[in-house]
Amino acid sequence: MYFAALLARTEDGWEASDTDLDDVETLADLADLAREATADHDDDTVLVFIEQEGAWFGVVRVDGEEDPRIYVSDAAAAARSSYGEILLTDEMLGRNPGADDTVADLDALDLDGTEDGEPDGAAAGDGAEEAADIGDAVPSGPLGDAELLADLGVPDKELLGLEPGDALNDIAEILGAAEVLETVR
Repeated sequence: MYFAALLARTEDGWEASDTDLDDVETLADLADLAREATADHDDDTVLVFIEQEGAWFGVVRVDGEEDPRIYVSDAAAAARSSYGEILLTDEMLGRNPGADDTVADLDALDLDGTEDGEPDGAAAGDGAEEAADIGDAVPSGPLGDAELLADLGVPDKELLGLEPGDALNDIAEILGAAEVLETVR
């Protein structure tokens, strides 16, 4: 089960709203959705919380027109999720942006230890093997900007230590936004 919410910091404090990510296909779409939450105050901070129960969580920070900052608690788990794929940009994963053949790019990295990048015994064009190659290229564990909440009271060491499940509530508690987040849960 997924949970997604927007937390917008305004001059009156934090405001929360649940959000539907069905129409969000890219990080740019997600950033635009966040910016719409503070249309009256273009320079306000908006946090997008995304969580797959017990598996991973992600936080996207949008400050005005600046590029979004992203943190994902477990990139490998998020890579298996349609919402996680939105957060795991080519730049975060060290991929060539805009590459049409992701598997070819990953093979070039020789991630499996074989000379040509293909696992032993892999049949050419085997979709299952290609999916495994993609999954292997995404690191297990945290990925992204662990300092994106440091100025709001959540230092990187604390963010890195949070476990999926309670993490978003813990972050909201530190921010003083636990009550508003609970209203949209």
